[in-house]
Amino acid sequence: MKESQHTEWKSAWRDDYLKWICGFANAAGGKLVIGRNDKGVVLGIPDATRLMAELPNKVRDLLGIVIEVNLRGKGDKEYLEVLTPAYSSPINYRGHYYQRSGSTLQELKGAALDRFLLRRQGRTWDSTPVP
Repeated sequence: MKESQHTEWKSAWRDDYLKWICGFANAAGGKLVIGRNDKGVVLGIPDATRLMAELPNKVRDLLGIVIEVNLRGKGDKEYLEVLTPAYSSPINYRGHYYQRSGSTLQELKGAALDRFLLRRQGRTWDSTPVP
């Protein structure tokens, strides 16, 4: 098992990782695992239960979406799996749009952002009136 289009591992939680959740929501969905290092080794997180209660509310308030947060364990170490479904409407984090591409997070800007927003509205450049 390794990181992929649908899986990202982080050793600890940082609010900056809301970008990854946004990126999964704007792509095909995915799983953010908190408490695993980049090699997939379970490190565990000390505040897993508290974070499990806080994350869904934080994501709802800042991204406007609903996620699933599951507490997992390996040995005596607890970690979290944050499951984000794909959303058909564009999701942004603090006015910025992100999308998962392969095992990377891409901020959408310029023409890529325009194309993404039009596609999410079911439109193309050809159907957009010229001012």
